[in-house]
Amino acid sequence: MIENQRNWAGNYTYSAARLHYPETAEQVQELVSRGRKLKVLGTRHSFNGIADSPEDLISLEHFDQVVALDRKRQTVTVEGGVRYGQLCQQLHREGYALPNLASLPHISVAGACVTATHGSGDSNGNLATAVSAMETVTADGEVVVLSREEHGEQFQGAVVGLGGLGVVTKLTLDIIPTFDMRQDVYENLPLAQLEDHFDDIVSSAYSVSLFTDWRSARFNQVWFKRCVTAGASFEPEPELFEATLATSQRHPIAELSAVNCTEQMGSHGPWHERLPHFRMEYTPSSGEELQTEYFVPRQHALAAIRAIERLREQVTPLLQISEVRTIAADNLWMSPCYRQASVSIHFTWQKKWPAVRKLLPMIEEQLAPFQARPHWGKLFTMPPTRLQSLYERLPDFQQLLRHYDPHGKFRNAFLDTYIFGAR
Repeated sequence: MIENQRNWAGNYTYSAARLHYPETAEQVQELVSRGRKLKVLGTRHSFNGIADSPEDLISLEHFDQVVALDRKRQTVTVEGGVRYGQLCQQLHREGYALPNLASLPHISVAGACVTATHGSGDSNGNLATAVSAMETVTADGEVVVLSREEHGEQFQGAVVGLGGLGVVTKLTLDIIPTFDMRQDVYENLPLAQLEDHFDDIVSSAYSVSLFTDWRSARFNQVWFKRCVTAGASFEPEPELFEATLATSQRHPIAELSAVNCTEQMGSHGPWHERLPHFRMEYTPSSGEELQTEYFVPRQHALAAIRAIERLREQVTPLLQISEVRTIAADNLWMSPCYRQASVSIHFTWQKKWPAVRKLLPMIEEQLAPFQARPHWGKLFTMPPTRLQSLYERLPDFQQLLRHYDPHGKFRNAFLDTYIFGAR
């Protein structure tokens, strides 16, 4: 078994016998050609076995370079192991930005995209929607390049590939001109106000995050991330929908120091220093947590929130914090936001898996009427047949995986259970 075999949170132990650190694409091809069972290990921010393998794991730690910036096409090509924090700094220096970021800049671009990881914002799709081309080493050791422009539907199926197509060695991402942002935090938003003004609140900034501990009928904090226009002035209201403007830096968990959080209090700064919740130069936490997240269609957001409210007594003893965000619809087959604008309800739990494992079926039962889909890289207990029924393009995705990996070299227990399991 490999040394240091746990994920970031320490809740999952990888079963692989060997961990490889190739430095060139040719070395990746050789590993894939001679391997029987392989998966790619990113920054280990998944909480389940989606990235595990019974035999070999390939780390793209050395694939951390920005390959090319195409100003004419407004794209950037990066190696699969690049982390967002590193990429963002280089893009900003060149006058460009990504459309959106997740709350952590520490995660790898490839890992985030293949699991449909996301940020927030009514008009912002998940991070995979920025991908316009991808280079993958497939099961036979060959390099395959797919692009949005040339491969249409096949490309839409491959981007959120769950690690099943092969080793993603390069990605080309759409970029936009760089921009500045400000971040303002409001406290104690009554749930009644959210119910009456949900659309107004979540659409009032480029990115909006609502945090709650579910202990009362209110949201503890609302983080508004607004674009700043040169020469335009903006003064936040002291009160917004009965929530009050915070007077100092805040951490989503009130008891924790805000030192590792991105700058608030309305100060202007580059997009990549405001869109994430946490700063790249700090470790966001010790990893002593578990995470779960469910996506529901936008129109069911309030009903889903009320459903979680009904479990307040069961949820609060195990919870650190919960976050609600909006995500735009996309056309990626295995994205939880496929063809539906969505709202995600995220839970950061205390590291008490036996108790959380008993609670998750109760949450999933409450959210079942809204066709809730779990985040691929986080913890859930939903039966495979139920999960499979939520993805209309699953048969096409199965066919795509069989085409590029006919003998299941990149399949593991997770894919066998949730993608290829009996329906």
